[in-house]
Amino acid sequence: MTPFTYTLIILAVSIAAGLLGSLLGLGGGIIITPVLTLFLGVPIKYAIGATIISVIATSSGAAATYVKEHMTNLRLAILLSVATTAGALTGGYLNGLFDQRWLFIIFGIILGYSALMMFHSHRKDSPSIPPPSDPFADKLHLHGHYFDHIEQRDIHYRIARTPLGLFLMYIAGVVSGLLGIGSGALKVPALDLAMRLPFKVSTATSNFMMGITAAASAGLFFARGRINPLIAAPVSVGVLCGAVLGAKLLPKIHSKTVRIVFIAVLLLISGQMIYKGIYS
Repeated sequence: MTPFTYTLIILAVSIAAGLLGSLLGLGGGIIITPVLTLFLGVPIKYAIGATIISVIATSSGAAATYVKEHMTNLRLAILLSVATTAGALTGGYLNGLFDQRWLFIIFGIILGYSALMMFHSHRKDSPSIPPPSDPFADKLHLHGHYFDHIEQRDIHYRIARTPLGLFLMYIAGVVSGLLGIGSGALKVPALDLAMRLPFKVSTATSNFMMGITAAASAGLFFARGRINPLIAAPVSVGVLCGAVLGAKLLPKIHSKTVRIVFIAVLLLISGQMIYKGIYS
């Protein structure tokens, strides 16, 4: 395989990853890291370094559109980013202490968990059971609304369990710094299930937060020499293009079909990563 062909393959995969990552709020790294390591032979620590840069590109490409559409809950995102940033710094430090085999296994477990949580998150944007009262959300005015283009009406929602959300976001930040996947795989279920945000708002808010979380740990990867420009550059360009496209599509489509297909992909890659971690 020539270097040019190799770069084109990385670019094409990154565009697809950015598109799906933007639509689902998961970040492109959840696809790119397994592809780089399993199919293109990139050492996992260099793959993680490239994808954590791509997470910043995903967030940058999607966040502006989601804010324009009023789908991102900015107050909540800024509050939770305090916890995710602290977690990302913790995870970035721990990354240098783990053996490569354990990174494969941990990554596989995270992917499997993400797939199961997404499978169980088939809750409508307007649940029939009202969320529990949250004095923190009331005092900080975290509740919000957005216009749904599919239903052609305003969707009003109330935030629940803010302290639990802060704790889960810290854990998500640790995962992001450790594995370089943007941790949207944990943030979206936490926002959707624990804090009772509508799924589209969870996706948009997760995308906004991912860039902040990734930027907090990216410096540690640079300092350790784990950012290869020949890999990171095409990954970042591809993910950015895909993220912009995904952000334009999300308000206009139902994500149920994409989510189901993506769950199957996550489970497949999860099994492959755990197998390689155990038997490599």
